[in-house]
Amino acid sequence: MDSSSVSVGLLGWGTVGTGVSKILVNQNELISQNAGVRLRLAKIAKRTLPASSDGFRLPSECFTTKPAEVIDDPDIDIVVELIGGVTHARRFIVRAIQNGKHVVTANKALLAEHGFELFQLASKMKVSLNFEASTAGGIPIIKTLKESFAANRIESIYGIINGTCNYILTQMHEEGADFDEVLREAQTLGYAEADPMLDIEGIDAAQKLTLLTALAYGFNIPLRGIYTEGVTKITQKEIQHAHELGYVIKLLAIAKRNRGKIEARVHPTMVPVRSMLANVGGAFNTVCVIGDAVGPTLFYGQGAGEMPTASAVVADIIDSAKSICGHTDAHVPRGWLSESQSDVSACPIDAIETRYYVRLMALDQPGVLAQVSSIFSAHNISIASLIQKERHETDGTASIVMVTHEAIEKDMQAAMQKIDALDTIKRTSQLIRIEDEVAF
Repeated sequence: MDSSSVSVGLLGWGTVGTGVSKILVNQNELISQNAGVRLRLAKIAKRTLPASSDGFRLPSECFTTKPAEVIDDPDIDIVVELIGGVTHARRFIVRAIQNGKHVVTANKALLAEHGFELFQLASKMKVSLNFEASTAGGIPIIKTLKESFAANRIESIYGIINGTCNYILTQMHEEGADFDEVLREAQTLGYAEADPMLDIEGIDAAQKLTLLTALAYGFNIPLRGIYTEGVTKITQKEIQHAHELGYVIKLLAIAKRNRGKIEARVHPTMVPVRSMLANVGGAFNTVCVIGDAVGPTLFYGQGAGEMPTASAVVADIIDSAKSICGHTDAHVPRGWLSESQSDVSACPIDAIETRYYVRLMALDQPGVLAQVSSIFSAHNISIASLIQKERHETDGTASIVMVTHEAIEKDMQAAMQKIDALDTIKRTSQLIRIEDEVAF
């Protein structure tokens, strides 16, 4: 066993940083035995020095309020960035790499925006930039795509990778509660931030999907190239109608091959109630990866939290330490090697083909269905099933719920624009995409 000692410095000591410290200190011997490297927590930079009453205690000399004492210390081999955000984190990581240090980060927003630049710099300086904890918490999906599936042509990825949205949709399904009520509950329990927009608008999941698509397809789709739709428009009506139709609504991050292009999209999706994805509840995450050789695989676990995320960070620290000790060579993930290297390109949302759930609020009078059917027919859309719900006596409208056969998104959007412009349609219609062919 190689007993080489590798020094680690942390930038940030919040929830995840504290968890990383606990593992590095309490599991030091186990890491040495299992991984063949000895890690030493050398220095932690945080905004203010910790009070003596803080739960997990370390010697006071471990702490500093100056990031430079971590980044520029020649005795520190690995810098772990856990401060979040983009501007300061980018500056610190660039400086650390330029100093020849290996870097570990959990910052998906930073990598989604500046990944190409940072990986190119890491390659030039011959150091590693590892990011397992950036996506799906304790689930080792990054390492799996980089290494275990290296011999596979990835056909598709379906991910529930935002715990906040999954908790909200699960509670709406199981408790019959409305969105706003469940969001407040999620904030009280710590599943949602005080400002939850990044989560509930799908942006967090889209940032993570940029990393998964780069690893799976060797093609870095920028965040602006990923169609992103959140869960704020999902009502209890949609939850109930989905159940009646044999579906559950999940916020899915989807990447798949489509005629030489790659679909990359995040949006509420109806999945069959019999599928395993439909039964991933609460704040848990899951990622389904389908490879041409391995077939369908499923990864499930806690997508956030102190110790699951810290576990992923420490796994990256160990990988970096092995590079330093000569056990492995650091290399840039293929999705960031070259801007023009890949033989695929992004598929615009307009070109995807899938089934759709539609709910209209229409006047309950003769001829409405004929109008709607005529518009659908003119746009090459056929209806697979149709249910007219109860009449609302207050305004004379009725809910019309339809499921279509497979249709092209561009045609569907054009048809819905014309339908919503009809005098007989009294509210903006609801449209949710359906994925029947999920692997589990």
